[in-house]
Amino acid sequence: MPRHRRGFDTEAAYAHLARADRRLGGWMRRIGPIGPDPRWRRPFDPVDALARAILYQQLSGKAAATIVGRVEAAIGSRRLHADTLGRVDDAALRACGVSGNKTLALRDLAAREANGEIPTLRRMSAMDQDDIVAALVPIRGIGRWTVQMMLMFRLGRPDVLPVDDLGIRKGVQVVDGLDAMPTPKQLLERGERWGPWRTAASLYLWRIADFTAGAKTPTKRSQE
Repeated sequence: MPRHRRGFDTEAAYAHLARADRRLGGWMRRIGPIGPDPRWRRPFDPVDALARAILYQQLSGKAAATIVGRVEAAIGSRRLHADTLGRVDDAALRACGVSGNKTLALRDLAAREANGEIPTLRRMSAMDQDDIVAALVPIRGIGRWTVQMMLMFRLGRPDVLPVDDLGIRKGVQVVDGLDAMPTPKQLLERGERWGPWRTAASLYLWRIADFTAGAKTPTKRSQE
């Protein structure tokens, strides 16, 4: 069974995109090369990463980090898993600032982990990205976007295009000089020319959206 290595050749992606899309290529030259993400080489635990993604949802980074720290203290571990989360009851999680919906999501994640439903990092290396999405989106509180961020920033899959992401849609609006952001369907069609390097195209489109918005630092797209 073929295995997918984590990360991809960013120079090859740059060369392809610059040839395939002259408008995007002009912006890419303006922004400069985007190198490999160091997270592609770091080991990580998918269950822990998903638990943190749940806790970060709809919160500022600072507020979410505070809540995560409280949960770690309550369970006595920096590893968020079925066994460690099982050390505290729902009331204790709520006391940490975890909402009722997020508590239910964490319990669902833990139950699925205990049942062997969450692929390990090793298993993911032999799975296509669509199969990873299909395996993880049934988890309460985990949507396609969250899994796509894991595919891009943790697993380094080269051909991911989150068509529902507002930042990417805004980037295309800027590149193409549109009056409105493209719909997800239009973005999917527009992105055909970027394959098999749509992850790199997405990274540039986020940079373009931040650049035109006057952001001083890149918008954070995923949680550590």
